[in-house]
Amino acid sequence: MAKKEATTQKLRLRIKSYDHKLIDSSARRIIEAAERNDATIVGPIPLPTEMKHYTVNRSTFVKKDAREQFELRIHKRLVEIMNPNQKIIESLSNLNLPAGVDIEIKMV
Repeated sequence: MAKKEATTQKLRLRIKSYDHKLIDSSARRIIEAAERNDATIVGPIPLPTEMKHYTVNRSTFVKKDAREQFELRIHKRLVEIMNPNQKIIESLSNLNLPAGVDIEIKMV
């Protein structure tokens, strides 16, 4: 049984975006494109949201106590496609996704 598990290939898609609505709609588009080509899909799995905090002085010279705080949230999703074929990869590369969505594709 270990040999059968080793021969199965996975296409792992990591999707990142600052906007949670954009990332959900693009993940839905990716899943629909893969299902049109009869692929088995795992996901979308929500990964932990990465938060970056920045503190900036309001004034350039005086009033050190007056500060502004900003937060940048990076939402992430994971989609896995089991046993991908060439048609699935072509349909994913031809997808027109909105700006602000970053996709990282890896064969596992």
